[in-house]
Amino acid sequence: MGVVAKRSSMTFYSDAACQYSHRVRIVLAEKGVTVDIKDVEPDAIPKEVSDINPYCNLPTLVDRDLVLFEHHVMMEYLDERFPHPPLLPVYPVARAESRQLIFRIDRDWSACVDAIVAAKSKDSVARARKELRESLLAIAPVFDDKPYFMSDEFTLVDCCVAPILWRLQSLGVELPEKQAKSIDKYMERIFERESFQVSLSEVEQEMRD
Repeated sequence: MGVVAKRSSMTFYSDAACQYSHRVRIVLAEKGVTVDIKDVEPDAIPKEVSDINPYCNLPTLVDRDLVLFEHHVMMEYLDERFPHPPLLPVYPVARAESRQLIFRIDRDWSACVDAIVAAKSKDSVARARKELRESLLAIAPVFDDKPYFMSDEFTLVDCCVAPILWRLQSLGVELPEKQAKSIDKYMERIFERESFQVSLSEVEQEMRD
């Protein structure tokens, strides 16, 4: 296959360190979308964002007259707007299962990442690290079942899992090598994808040795 043709011109206001912005950047890279990515400090939202986003938050995606300010909506919009390669299953039952997996990832794993990043107290960070580590290890065998997360194809679910796993080292979450072999193999597969490498901000590139 040759180089993917330019398909669109969008502006994506991104938090370079945020797992949720990272999710959308992976989707943009998977789709080969031409996009102007602007890294924004979450504590210094520029007026150009506050003028178009009533919540003044990140990430924010602008596509012509459309402004999106919720990352799940962005991911599904991009998947529908640029249908190849598809990142959600075609059939309603499978699509619902994928959406529910994303919901569980948000509740069980992303919430722990957020708690560690927020660092409200030493106890809250220690609790979140322990919970995230134990939750990942409990489900580790699932990573061996299929090439991607509970799927034969790369999907939006992987776009949610990958940013979390990429951040483990910087979050101080260590997985025992013997118990986490299947997770390590999954990470190798995902992190070697060209789209994943393209998606990384400079801040994210420094998160792992």
